[in-house]
Amino acid sequence: MGNTYQRVLLKLSGEALMGDLPYGIDPTIVQGIAEEISDVSQQGIQIAIVVGGGNIFRGVKGAAAGMDRATADYIGMIATVMNAMTLQDALEQIEVPTRVQTAISMQELAEPYIRRKAMRHLERGRVVVFGAGSGNPFFTTDTTAALRAAEIDADIIMKATKVDGIYDSDPKINPNARRFQSLTYGHVLTHDLGVMDSTAIALCKDNDIPILVFDLSVPGNIRRALLGESIGTIVGGSCDIS
Repeated sequence: MGNTYQRVLLKLSGEALMGDLPYGIDPTIVQGIAEEISDVSQQGIQIAIVVGGGNIFRGVKGAAAGMDRATADYIGMIATVMNAMTLQDALEQIEVPTRVQTAISMQELAEPYIRRKAMRHLERGRVVVFGAGSGNPFFTTDTTAALRAAEIDADIIMKATKVDGIYDSDPKINPNARRFQSLTYGHVLTHDLGVMDSTAIALCKDNDIPILVFDLSVPGNIRRALLGESIGTIVGGSCDIS
C-alpha cells in the first residue's frame, strides 16, 4: 500500500482487549492500543474506532443458550459501550481527546451517534469511539464498522485480529496454509473466508471501502497499519489474488 490515510476506521474485537485473560479487559493491552493510536493521531490521521463486546458478552452465544436473540444482542451492545468507555479512559489518560458515541441513547455516559458531529470531532483531531453497535439486533459489529466507515467517508477499514492476515485455511490447523497479500471482495464472499460477515463485506464492496486485516498482537502493528505500511491482507475491488 505504502501510503498514509486521512481518515481510517479501526475495528477492534472485544477479544482483542482481554489479551490472555479468559474474559474481561486487560489494562496493559488497552494501554498499549491507546499509545499506538496516540502516536498516529499526533501525525494528523483522523481515527474512528468500532469496538466489539465479545470479551464480556456475545449475543450469538446467549441466543444459542436459549436466550431471545434480540435481547441477547442488546446485551452485547451494552458490553461494547463498556469497552468503548474503557478505551476512552485509556486514551484520555495520555491526553488524547476522545469522544464516545453510542447507537443506543445513554446520555449520562456518552453522546448519541450523530454523523455530522462525529465527522466534526474527527476534523478537530479527536478520536471517536463508536459503541452499541448499529443499535439494531441481528447485526454484528463488523457490519457496524462497514456502516460507520461508509457514513463518515473513511478511506479504509482496518480490522485487528489474532492472525497476520487472511489464509486459504486455518493456519493453526494447517501448517501449509497460504496467506494472501490481497483479495477481491468477490473472492472473500465466494469462498467464505471469514474475514467479516457477508453483510459487512457486501457493504464495503458496494461503497468501495478497502479492508486491511492485520495481527493486533504484534507490538507496533496498529501504528504500521494506520501509517500505510504493507502488512496483513488487503481486500478491495481491484486487488489481485496473491
